[in-house]
Amino acid sequence: MFQTRVTKLLGAQYPIVGGCMMHISTPDFVAAIANAGALGMLASVMFPSQEEFRQAVRRCKQLTDRPFGVNLSLFPALRPIDNDLYVEVILEEGVPVVETSGHRPPEELLARLKESGVVTMHKCVNVRHALSAQRAGVDAVTLFGSEGGGHIGELGLSTMVLVPRAADALDIPVLAAGGIADGRGFLAALALGAEGVTIGTRLLLTQECPIHENVQRALAEATELDTLPILGTLHNTLRAWKNEAALKVAELEERGAELWEILSVVAGTETKRMLEEGDVNAGVIACSQSIGLVREIRPVAEVIRGMVEEAAAMLATLSPDRFSQ
Repeated sequence: MFQTRVTKLLGAQYPIVGGCMMHISTPDFVAAIANAGALGMLASVMFPSQEEFRQAVRRCKQLTDRPFGVNLSLFPALRPIDNDLYVEVILEEGVPVVETSGHRPPEELLARLKESGVVTMHKCVNVRHALSAQRAGVDAVTLFGSEGGGHIGELGLSTMVLVPRAADALDIPVLAAGGIADGRGFLAALALGAEGVTIGTRLLLTQECPIHENVQRALAEATELDTLPILGTLHNTLRAWKNEAALKVAELEERGAELWEILSVVAGTETKRMLEEGDVNAGVIACSQSIGLVREIRPVAEVIRGMVEEAAAMLATLSPDRFSQ
């Protein structure tokens, strides 16, 4: 059930992608997602050298015989990123799927990947950018709504609107992202015209997720009101969990603080420390409004399978008789 162009394209059992998350999408976590029947996505930007990235890819290959992908970040970064170095490893190690996020993927980069048979995806926050990515030659696009955790763009467009608009406008498969945490959201996305979904926040509350138990417990108590968009003044809006660090960023932006003051709070080193040591207010972590739907910390395989089974059961109840008067 739920076999779409996305499952055929990605080679995954289910049309579900585990969203790439900085400091979190490690080889072990990516492999756990792949082994659960979804597509795990390794965060290339976590690895500062080509050799470290190569070892991460090989670790994934040791832990799973199922497909996994690599995310290449095209966002502005304090540390210059040479994605060509990552691409060399991707091609040499036979990674089957690459997702780009941020600016439109360079044509030369896409051409190198496609010539080697790599499936390419691009993450977008509006239909115009999705059409641009389609013209550039990607095989699928993810439309990321403003409910989602992470870089949500400046337009405030919701998944409910973005997905059907994109499905109507595009010829290539569309994946939905933003606010999807259970079988209801999964089935709704398919009803809107998506052929797959990308989930991130729900996977934070899994046993295999490599974050401190203090952070997981705090997230399990959060509601849909406990996120906020920040970094809008930098034109790089991010939906984050509403902890002290995120509120500090919002306060700094409100009073027109210098760039260095803002960056000192959102620095990746602070987030990494929070995730590893458990100081829940140390750094900023991307978080979707769907956190309000999640209460249990469960194995990844149970989360993925449960999402599909819930959607299938719900679909079976949506008979015409149920809505007849």
